[in-house]
Amino acid sequence: MKRFVILGGGYGGLTVAQQLLEGDLPEDTVIVLIDRMPYQGLKTEYYSLVAGTVADIDLRVAYPSDPRLIVTYGEVTDVDLHTKQVIMAGQEPLEYEWLVVALGCTDKYHGIEGAELFSNSIQTFSASRKTYQALNDVKPYGQVTIVGGGLSGVEVASELREGRPDLNIRIIDRGPSILSAFPPKLQAYVSSWFIEHEVEMRGHVALSRLEEGVLYDQNNPASILTDVTVWTAGIQPVALVQRMDLPKDNQGRLIINEFHQLPDHTDVFIVGDCASLPFSPSAQAAEGQGKQVAEVMQAIWKNKTPKLGKIKLKGVLGSLGKKSGFGLMGRTPLMGRVPRVLKSGVLWMSKHHLG
Repeated sequence: MKRFVILGGGYGGLTVAQQLLEGDLPEDTVIVLIDRMPYQGLKTEYYSLVAGTVADIDLRVAYPSDPRLIVTYGEVTDVDLHTKQVIMAGQEPLEYEWLVVALGCTDKYHGIEGAELFSNSIQTFSASRKTYQALNDVKPYGQVTIVGGGLSGVEVASELREGRPDLNIRIIDRGPSILSAFPPKLQAYVSSWFIEHEVEMRGHVALSRLEEGVLYDQNNPASILTDVTVWTAGIQPVALVQRMDLPKDNQGRLIINEFHQLPDHTDVFIVGDCASLPFSPSAQAAEGQGKQVAEVMQAIWKNKTPKLGKIKLKGVLGSLGKKSGFGLMGRTPLMGRVPRVLKSGVLWMSKHHLG
């Protein structure tokens, strides 16, 4: 049997598998999905896991059950593009006919001393569980600091405010304000929500190093004291992709051709946070790529030339606790109850494999 191997069962990898199973999979081909966990974790909702407002079982999605799909569990340590093998810790190498690298991202610490050691992550299910434990153990009226005022940082801060109203919560950023990539109207709305709910916002903070319970700002001699620090200040492709000696963009993402393939290894597709795309990493982008990779393979198996359109993103939605939210649909800002309801609907669809 020929193996179509998918590394990573997240939004992109799982979409590839689902689309191929729904299409015409050749009889001599089997799909092998490799992941560390026996289910997909809904990463866009990890902020609620770390805040303790949902149980982790609510963020698990079972993989499809199909005789043409083999789900393998393990840690992928390397890919040999020349021998066409996937190397896994403690297991025999796995040969592939086609390969999808959809391993997602990890935190980017920008060379800040102590950042990785003295902060908590939300990038994996396992890391989010540990972060929840650290936050849950903070004593009443303790101080939590969230580094990074983008979408993830805002959602963690607002959800934590709802889950632990006793805590002192601050969110810091290098820029002048939170959500710097969003229109001023949305920035103002979220800032007013934080003021109303007593979440401290501190801009123009250039961290130089972190220690246990202390953050140091290059712009201010006074140290920033904290009980727990949560890191949401940037991402980069996983270590395996970082080690690949292949052309990359300035964010370390692998350069791909119009069919999402490595130009010099067209049997390998790069999907999601590891791929150089004309827009920011997101679940939508990964799923859009996943659908197109399946289209490319269907064309290849039928000896046809793939014809792909542009991936169209529907917008961005963010939550401010369970009752309010914000979003951007095209150039139209959304604020209040409606974007929060929309976000809940998107989550429901994800949990039921509906996109």
